[in-house]
Amino acid sequence: MTAYGLAHLRTASTHADVLEYLRRIDATLAPFGGRFLVHGGDVEVLEGTWPGHLVIIEFPDLPTARAWYDSSDYQEIKPFRTRHIAGDVILADGVEPDHSSAELAASLARQSA
Repeated sequence: MTAYGLAHLRTASTHADVLEYLRRIDATLAPFGGRFLVHGGDVEVLEGTWPGHLVIIEFPDLPTARAWYDSSDYQEIKPFRTRHIAGDVILADGVEPDHSSAELAASLARQSA
């Protein structure tokens, strides 16, 4: 099942380390089939607040996403980002193409009955 790496980067910096991180991250993703779906850019805030930037990276599955994050190549460049940009990073499973929130609600209702 497809998985995603998501980052909410609350501060941005054009420090030389951040530029080096950006130059090198694509090469760390390639062996794991990772690709950017969202990489900064404008967001339209419809509810609440959203300070910062959004990054979404797609992976074939959660174990592969974890393997990328834990890889020596990514761990080598990660400090270039973390020393200069505050944020949160998570990995999340996607849903199957036929996912239905109505079916999920029915299942949860049955479980709680």
